[in-house]
Amino acid sequence: MLGASTRRSVSAAARLRAFAPLLSSSSSVSPSSVPDLEHGLPQFQRRSFSMFSVPKCAEHDHKTHIKLRDSTFISRRHESTAAAVDTSDPQGQKFEYQAEVSRLMDLIVHSLYSNKEVFLRELVSNASDALDKLRFLSVTEPQLQKEAVDLDIRIQADKDNGIITITDTGIGMTRQELVDSLGTIAHSGTAKFLKALKESQEAGTDSNLIGQFGVGFYSAFLVSDKVVVTTKSPKSEKQYVWEGEAGSSSFTIREEADPEKLLPRGTRLTLYLKREDKDFAHPERIQKLVKNYSQFISFPIYTWQEKGYTKEVEVDEEPTQAKEGDDDSKIEKKKKTKTVVERYWDWELTNETQPIWLRNPKDVKTEDYNEFYKKTFNEYLDPLASSHFTTEGEVEFRSILFVPAMKKDDIVDRKTKNIRLYVKRVFISDDFDGELFPRYLSFVKGVVDSNDLPLNVSREILQESRIVRIMRKRLVRKAFDMILGISLSENRDDYDKFWENFGKFLKLGCMEDQANHKRIAPLLRFFSSQSEEELISLDEYVENMKPEQKDIYYIAADSLTSAKNAPFLERCLEKDFEVLLLVDPMDEVAIQNLKSYKEKNFVDISKEDLDLGDKNEEREKEVKQEFAQTCDWIKRRLGDKVARVEISGRLSTSPCVLVSGKFGWSANMERLMKAQTMGDVSSLEFMRSRRVFEINPEHQIIKNLNAACRTCPDDSEALRAVDLLFETALISSGFTPDNPRELSGKIYEMMGTAFSGKWAAPAAEVQHVQPSQTAESQSSEAFEAEVVEPIEAGHQK
Repeated sequence: MLGASTRRSVSAAARLRAFAPLLSSSSSVSPSSVPDLEHGLPQFQRRSFSMFSVPKCAEHDHKTHIKLRDSTFISRRHESTAAAVDTSDPQGQKFEYQAEVSRLMDLIVHSLYSNKEVFLRELVSNASDALDKLRFLSVTEPQLQKEAVDLDIRIQADKDNGIITITDTGIGMTRQELVDSLGTIAHSGTAKFLKALKESQEAGTDSNLIGQFGVGFYSAFLVSDKVVVTTKSPKSEKQYVWEGEAGSSSFTIREEADPEKLLPRGTRLTLYLKREDKDFAHPERIQKLVKNYSQFISFPIYTWQEKGYTKEVEVDEEPTQAKEGDDDSKIEKKKKTKTVVERYWDWELTNETQPIWLRNPKDVKTEDYNEFYKKTFNEYLDPLASSHFTTEGEVEFRSILFVPAMKKDDIVDRKTKNIRLYVKRVFISDDFDGELFPRYLSFVKGVVDSNDLPLNVSREILQESRIVRIMRKRLVRKAFDMILGISLSENRDDYDKFWENFGKFLKLGCMEDQANHKRIAPLLRFFSSQSEEELISLDEYVENMKPEQKDIYYIAADSLTSAKNAPFLERCLEKDFEVLLLVDPMDEVAIQNLKSYKEKNFVDISKEDLDLGDKNEEREKEVKQEFAQTCDWIKRRLGDKVARVEISGRLSTSPCVLVSGKFGWSANMERLMKAQTMGDVSSLEFMRSRRVFEINPEHQIIKNLNAACRTCPDDSEALRAVDLLFETALISSGFTPDNPRELSGKIYEMMGTAFSGKWAAPAAEVQHVQPSQTAESQSSEAFEAEVVEPIEAGHQK
């Protein structure tokens, strides 16, 4: 792609060479009137005609020209070109396009541009290049600016006739430049253009064909049926007119014969809009497009706008009021007036010539950044942070990035309009889908101005551009530096506010961007077993680790209460090991993708093979031998519900716990996957099949079951106790029972057995009731005895 200096130094002739084959038009000059250059007539022969003795062809051309004049505004400008040898020929000359030009035109109109409104951006950029070239050449050739004309661009629109004129006071073109440019582009041909474009894409290199072929000018035919270019070079005394029509196989170049249309210097481009595109000719829309795309062009851009001012005017009195006035002539009456608005048309400056990102960051105040942010992105709150930087080297660009104070876009929104891309201060697009920033940083807002990208660029070219890939890397790095600055701020509330709004975006980055894990990890925040009120960073966790602690422990649950009361934490809390409490649905996936932090592995304490660093191999061996028979007995009873039964090293007060396999889903992840609307049910069975039932040999219930296993392994009550123990562990470990009704039935049955006869009245007390009492009285007193008697018994005890 063309770099900044390269595009600036492209000759005007090369640019106009790009114009020729794509512009179509019909000629007002008959073929017979064209000078025969092949039969003795000198190519640059000058001919003059009197206005009273104009040849037929010249007369025809003059009339056509006058007709155009009647429907054309005072306006003047088009594309830039360089100066060349001056030739003049008052005769209009017709040029034929190649047969392939329609194919190339179709490519430009339908492939390179996503929407029609970019035509104004392209033409204004060409005008700016013409002014730049004049300013550059006038350093060594001051006579080029002998006409004391301001360097500016003026755009005028006629909504009634559907005409837009764009005028600049740049370098202009001579006739020879037009001829040479047209000949060069015709020689290159459509086939070579397409072939070169294809080879560039296959080789994976940047496509600089667009700049070479100058397709920016041809965007005029996106909205125009006819284009007229009037140009005057300071190196020539003549002014020339180029005319082309869409769909035609030819165009004409002639000398300007109307003295009223002469330009002091520069180019005027007149667009005759298509019927369906005449809404572009509204002055208000022209002004809006200039502010959107060309607001920061380095030259002033004026648009022709309707204005108004108020004034007081006298009101004529009615006849009846006049008669009354005659009767009382002695009293002087004040004349009646009313306020009216006078309308007029005038030029209005539309753009700002100094973008804030081109200024020295040391000279820009925080208030200036905040004002620019609010105005550009329609915000009402100041940003949390901003970063103004310039990148030089392989790729050069300037940028200002902002971190918003509040979230507007959801994390699932892939497309945002938060990054505005400029090329040489010309707005290109704000519609990106990950080309400049990954999705997890889509909340970052800002502007990027590059001199190394071409103006005429499509999304497909952006996706394949090596320059854009380099820009993306550096923008992401700067964004992380900006966010890290917020986290290190003395005001902790700033990062708390940031995390509340954009914490999920960074967690998404853990899943999608492995290359930047080292930058994302320090920015993450979690609750922990030692910090249930405030979020802590991983750096704070590592600083608080015990000397004997080797890993970073975590547990995932659906709420903070469930996490901190889980049985898995019992031994960790005894050893004063801090455990991260992951309560957000994205936390567990983010941690699993990180895998480690500062050479400390993340370990889920709800999974098998947990090593807390306090193993006593001799003691473990004795316990396993003592409870080996019990473990096998419980495994036979539970069957395929568990993979195996083991002695637990993580429990202290609970009798048992159900842990997940090392490579399977945790209870929290299983719950989340079940809730997925588009989840894969088949994978659920596979991932949850590695459950391990761990028992606490120090708990009294396990000791009783160990005794039951040795004395009466077939006892129905002991077997029911095993079933109930497993179902209870299922719930306390965070899993969902497959049959809640069956579980509740077992609990009711055990409650009935435990409470049987516990509060019933003794039989001896019931016999003291008098026989004379009625059955109703007996029933009533017996009921009272059942209620009162346990209380009395309690007092007796």
